[in-house]
Amino acid sequence: MDRTILIIEDDTDINNMLRTLLTRAGYRTVSAYSGTEGLLVHNSYVDLILLDLMLPGRSGEDIICELKAAWDVPVIVMSAIHDISKKVDLFALGADDYVTKPFHNEELLARIAARLRGGPGAPEENRLVYKNIELDRSSYSAVCCGKDLELSRHEFELLAMLMNDPSRTCTKSMIYDTVWDYENSADDNTLNVHISKLRKKLKECDPDTEYIETVWGIGYRMKK
Repeated sequence: MDRTILIIEDDTDINNMLRTLLTRAGYRTVSAYSGTEGLLVHNSYVDLILLDLMLPGRSGEDIICELKAAWDVPVIVMSAIHDISKKVDLFALGADDYVTKPFHNEELLARIAARLRGGPGAPEENRLVYKNIELDRSSYSAVCCGKDLELSRHEFELLAMLMNDPSRTCTKSMIYDTVWDYENSADDNTLNVHISKLRKKLKECDPDTEYIETVWGIGYRMKK
């Protein structure tokens, strides 16, 4: 994989856990235990930063802009704060993603992989194809077996997210953040209803194929 991730986390146990998790996933890691130390070790070899928000001395909020100014790589903030307005403020400061503690290891790895694929300058594929589905982001249209899919905005974005990387499991948290863009209205019931409607519309076009599978307790992905 040959990518380097800078971990800025003052809790030694969490820092060590992250380092072990990422090393096993094939990443190189660099650890820092304060914001000041993180700024000192951040360099052109770092491909992504995991940044704890509550750091001694200078907080994660204080150093996001400086980290991005030094070398503009994706920054994923880690925090136990659930407040939506707080998250929005962090994005305004330059954060690229946000994961709430405690998090599932699988979700963190999925978010890292997504950010490394879709970093600055990475082209977005407007046309996505999976089995008998063709989706075009530029025209906001989708067809299955040559038949038009009449999708709502959220259904379209949900299908596009799943098709963008069919082998990846999209966690519920990732789906809420991407498809509903941090709207307070998004919850498990809302997501279940949209998945059900999407499955029904795909089944009407292609009765013999199952397209979306549930990964219990985590989220959804395209069925192989």
